[in-house]
Amino acid sequence: MSLSTKITDFKVFTRKVWALSLPYFQSEEKWKARGLLVAIVLLNLGAVYMLVLLNDWNRLFYDALQNKNEPVFWTQLGRFTYLAFAFILIAVYRFYLTQLLELRWRAWMTGHYLQRWLAHHAFYQLELARFTGDAGATPDNPDQRIQEDLNLFTSYTISLTMGLLNAVVTLASFVGILWSLSGGFAFKFDGGSYNIPGFMVWMAVLYCMAGSVATHYIGRPQIRLNFLQQRYEADFRHHMVRVREYSESIALDKGEAVERAQLDGRFSSVLSNFLKLLKAQKNLVWFTNFFGQAAVVFPFIVAAPRFFSGAIQLGELMQIASAFGRVQDSLGWFVDNYSSLAAWRATADRLTSFEESMAAQAQTQSTLGATNSVAPDTLATHGLTLALPGGTVLLSDVTLHARAGDSVLIKGPSGSGKSTLFRAFAGIWPFARGRVEQPADSMFIPQRPYFPNGRLRDALAYPLPADQYTDAALRQALTDALLPQLATQLDTQDAWSQKLSGGEQQRLAIARVLLKKPKWIFADEATSALDEPAEKQVYERLLAQVQHAGGAIVSIAHRPALSALHSQRWTLEKRPEGAPSLYQIKESAS
Repeated sequence: MSLSTKITDFKVFTRKVWALSLPYFQSEEKWKARGLLVAIVLLNLGAVYMLVLLNDWNRLFYDALQNKNEPVFWTQLGRFTYLAFAFILIAVYRFYLTQLLELRWRAWMTGHYLQRWLAHHAFYQLELARFTGDAGATPDNPDQRIQEDLNLFTSYTISLTMGLLNAVVTLASFVGILWSLSGGFAFKFDGGSYNIPGFMVWMAVLYCMAGSVATHYIGRPQIRLNFLQQRYEADFRHHMVRVREYSESIALDKGEAVERAQLDGRFSSVLSNFLKLLKAQKNLVWFTNFFGQAAVVFPFIVAAPRFFSGAIQLGELMQIASAFGRVQDSLGWFVDNYSSLAAWRATADRLTSFEESMAAQAQTQSTLGATNSVAPDTLATHGLTLALPGGTVLLSDVTLHARAGDSVLIKGPSGSGKSTLFRAFAGIWPFARGRVEQPADSMFIPQRPYFPNGRLRDALAYPLPADQYTDAALRQALTDALLPQLATQLDTQDAWSQKLSGGEQQRLAIARVLLKKPKWIFADEATSALDEPAEKQVYERLLAQVQHAGGAIVSIAHRPALSALHSQRWTLEKRPEGAPSLYQIKESAS
């Protein structure tokens, strides 16, 4: 990679990091954020100033030891006491305020990203995008990026920024001291005499420049390896969560061996990449430790001739060593922090790719999907075309119409697009064209209903607050949905998606609809796990509810017995090869 390409890449990365960092300091919390940042900067400057005072103390203290000057010795020891106390006070509050800023920044960024991820079905659209054949262009594990990457980004950004500030200020403070103390280096070459002023400053610069270049080339692989490590760890954790969620199905299928193999494979990726990262870090640790240890004796070697000749005393030698150490630490900041920089770069890359994916999804939202509008008591489609994520067209130019009082049954073979049609009705399917008029007061019952963990009353009222309904209304809804045994467990906390059977989960989803009493109901295989008498009973109650409210019901089902409970039928039929879509819809009376 050429130097110009590297510079361009660095500029692009810097702009992305700036775009990630700036919003918090321009948000509604900007004055608190800026105030904390200014306080931290001042405390860092104060810490550097204390180091300058301690460096000067070194000279006086060690000169007193060399000269056996007891009064000065005790005076300087007393001076050290209050210098040390001031340094400790600054260090404590610098730590506290830095952590407080990290915490508040992370809290704001987490709320900001959660809002964007959950708004406008972005979380759903991003998952769908992984099935378009270009999964590599979509972010993996958004939960990990919001939970872990944001934490690492705020922590690394503040610590590295403050560390760099300290290095720059320390360099500016001590380079003058080192220049004045180090003297010149006189030598002869080719018959001429030469003198290099501030010789130790130039030695420190050359020493650290060589170390920085070597560190970059030795540690560069860590950037990519850190990126992959976070991804593999998240994949491993995600699969364990899936095993927990589908524990009953896996147990019934006796799929433990398969899941163990899947988990072993993902953990093998974790270990394999970590070993590569460990080897890369080992190579860097070899060099940085050698670099650091050599820096301890280097100033003494260079300054020793002047000390033994009597040009400087022990105090000045110690002050030179201290100042050289500060200058070398400042110039060697890149060397000392390369592993952290690599981890920060990987975290920032993951967040910027997540940011770009959400921005792209928001930008294309207006061009993807059918145009949805709200109609009081009508469901209608006009020129609706539905496709799969891969581009296969399921239905084309579909025009449908249902009015209040209708009961429509949608039938067709599996995979023909019945559930996809429902998603278009709801306005969440992006691979659609045309126009959909959706009734305002409607509810959808999906094939796999979702119930949050916690109290049963919250699972029943979801997504509305449970306190909007009386206990009597909640119990009546459970009873009407054939779940009277749960009517006394409203305050019981549990993982209801795992505790309840498939049929009980479907009845709880139906209880939710009976509780909220919408005019229109869209039921997607909502009673497939129920026996026929129970199915007939709950469907009659759903129909009675929509008829009383002046609405309609649209159902997807396979059982013939449900046909008698619906007045119309929309049947998806296979179209001949070469047609513009795989299926068409035929309307008829049930």
